[in-house]
Amino acid sequence: MPATVTIGDFSRITHLSVKTLRHYHRVQLLEPSEVNADTGYRYYSLGQVPTAHAIRRYRDLGMPIDDVRAVLAAPDEATRDALIGAHLHRLQDQLAETQAAVASLRALLSGSGHPVEIERRSVSATTVLAITDVVDRADLGAWWADSFAELRRAVGVRSLTGPAGGLFDSQLFTDERGECMVFLPVDRAASSVGRTQLLQLPSADYTVAVHHGSHQDADRTYGALGSYVAERGLGGDGPVREHYLVGAPETPDIEAWRTEICWPL
Repeated sequence: MPATVTIGDFSRITHLSVKTLRHYHRVQLLEPSEVNADTGYRYYSLGQVPTAHAIRRYRDLGMPIDDVRAVLAAPDEATRDALIGAHLHRLQDQLAETQAAVASLRALLSGSGHPVEIERRSVSATTVLAITDVVDRADLGAWWADSFAELRRAVGVRSLTGPAGGLFDSQLFTDERGECMVFLPVDRAASSVGRTQLLQLPSADYTVAVHHGSHQDADRTYGALGSYVAERGLGGDGPVREHYLVGAPETPDIEAWRTEICWPL
């Protein structure tokens, strides 16, 4: 067998199509060992077969090309394994999200779920340590998690004065991009650190419902609460407010999570 093979033979050996191999050449992920200057024909070394097999498996797992390139260029096994492990962790998170979405759909189709109890409430002014950004709806989950992690690091061992919360502008829902704030209620001794700011949230009146379970199902509680508000002409200006009464920091049991959804009056 020759030391190099044509792109067609290499395609058969590796189960990567010629189109894919040409694309990998263009993006400098898997370059031919030789390109004929006159014909432009690509030739591959048989030593590239294991690399091609690895690339195929990484791509089958949905690893972005930039990440595959980083894995192949890793200076040592520890770095390589850390990069692969990070991607596998993301896959596990995606699987959990998919399973939650399936469970949510089944609950919706069966009509099961917790009854939504609605009340009106005045929320007093609150001192909070907060992070505020304009966020794309598609990036909200990651931004929310990262921002709360930063807030909790900034708060440290100080005692909180209430549950964590968030404020979400209407444009986040209508235009898929809007201003978002997440906050931790703290005493006035707290101070701004990094992206965090010490703020005073003003008092406000809300119509409130408690959502049970995964945040992925929150639209059902939003639907019940929003319908209640619309039917009675109670809607007011301002962002929707959420209070995370029980969440991941308190328990890994998603069914035990409780979120207050507060619609402005």
